[in-house]
Amino acid sequence: MLVNLHVKNLALIEEAEVNFGPGLNILTGETGAGKSILLGSMQLILGGKIQKNMVRTNAPYALVELLFETEDEQTLRNLAELSVFPEDGQILLSRRITDGRSVSRINGETCTISQMKAAAACLLDIHGQHEHQSLLYRDKQLEILDAFASDKTRPLLEKVRTAFAAVKQCEKNLQELDIDEEQRSREISFLEYEIHEIEKAALVPGEDEELEKRYKKLSNSRRMMETLSSVHALTGSDRGAGEQTGQAVQELGHILQYDDELQPLSDLLMQADSLLSDFARELSSYMDDLVFDEEVFYETEKRLDLINDLKARFGKTIEEILEGRDRRSERLSALQDHASRVEKARRKLAEAEASYAEAAGLLSEERQKASRELILQVVESLQDLNFLDVRFDIRFDKKAPASNGTDEIEYLISVNPGEEIRPLGQIVSGGELSRIMLALKAILASRDQIGTLIFDEIDAGISGRTAQKVSVKLSQIAQTRQVLCITHLPQIAAMADRHFEIEKHGDEENGTATEVHLLTEEDTIRELARLLGTDDITDVAIRNAAEMRRSALEQKGR
Repeated sequence: MLVNLHVKNLALIEEAEVNFGPGLNILTGETGAGKSILLGSMQLILGGKIQKNMVRTNAPYALVELLFETEDEQTLRNLAELSVFPEDGQILLSRRITDGRSVSRINGETCTISQMKAAAACLLDIHGQHEHQSLLYRDKQLEILDAFASDKTRPLLEKVRTAFAAVKQCEKNLQELDIDEEQRSREISFLEYEIHEIEKAALVPGEDEELEKRYKKLSNSRRMMETLSSVHALTGSDRGAGEQTGQAVQELGHILQYDDELQPLSDLLMQADSLLSDFARELSSYMDDLVFDEEVFYETEKRLDLINDLKARFGKTIEEILEGRDRRSERLSALQDHASRVEKARRKLAEAEASYAEAAGLLSEERQKASRELILQVVESLQDLNFLDVRFDIRFDKKAPASNGTDEIEYLISVNPGEEIRPLGQIVSGGELSRIMLALKAILASRDQIGTLIFDEIDAGISGRTAQKVSVKLSQIAQTRQVLCITHLPQIAAMADRHFEIEKHGDEENGTATEVHLLTEEDTIRELARLLGTDDITDVAIRNAAEMRRSALEQKGR
């Protein structure tokens, strides 16, 4: 149930807070007072688009908050699937609009607009003029039938959707195998050539790194030899640092007997002499091995060119090249086994189509069973709404397989004696269409778990006794669901459990603003008198309104 609506800085509404109650909540007001703005604020929570000039002039932002309470187990399960969990049994949905952008929150936590829309759909259903016009579309009619029989159709519909997706995947797989023989032959030849080229190279992971090191060494061997020779001359025993260090050791040895403190210096110098000797030996050995082999250099360069060419075509590393070979081998096997693969894909498609046909058939049977029950209930409900000689039927046709089955249905109706039964769009007026949608809503309200229903434009094109019948139907729905209804008709307003007046006031200095007030019983009667079309609220008008209210309360009691 919607317990509180808080709106701030939205169009004409500076700030409004409405505490709704159970049963039938009626909202009335003069034309242009802001009823559509109040309804639009709720539409924002249901994911409505942000319109230009939506934020009140000179206001920094606009805010809409809806506070719900629910204890219904199915609703709680549906919300839990969306990761929405009530706090102390309450759920707060809010949307703040600043500079054409909005931030949505559920219980204070930021969420996407789609997440909030899904959560709101579990709690709130708004029925406006656009929706009852949608009743003319056959897809909407099928959607209503499925909602009516949801306990039976929901699991079957899920199976149909799964089976349909499987059919589409099988069709895609078969289409991918659709290749002409000449193209297949060319691709086989090309793959065989590429695979042979890679296998012929006999690649070994890591060999490219070793080859690059060898190539680098061989291609720079002359410069290395020249440099090493110079180093050998500078450090060797032939007039180099080695010879001079040896002489220094001898010279220092002559004076060691004169001072013991010279011994550590002598030891260090001897270590240096030994290190230079070792270095000279290692260097000579390295230089002896450093021989440029032109044939080795050529083979190394050739092998590197081959690997780099394969890298440019098949992968950045040897591992990627080998993986590419494996993929080509798999594709080659598939092409060589093409006929059997096509046959297998066709068998899978046939099996998927059979599974879909079976699921769609079961769904269609359940829909047709449900349609017979829905027809009876619609006729009964329409008679309650002053369709005294109504006939209603649902015609089933077959359509191409789709995710919702193979059924295409159309609602047929006759509202006058002797009139041929025809599709809705060919017969009913706007007022009649709104009553038909109300009848369907009344039927569905006993089956779904949505706690709050909002009706706008439900009184379009009706008056008199028909309006009285509509008010009774709304009151009946409000016995099991919270109902919010925006209306201009006194017959409907008289049925209110709680009556709110939407009022616009203002002046040039302070601007125009819309406010919402909960009416007392006395105020309700005065508002009914206004709705009855009385310019001057006379005692007679008050008595008429009071009698209408008394009659409505008696009707509610019955």
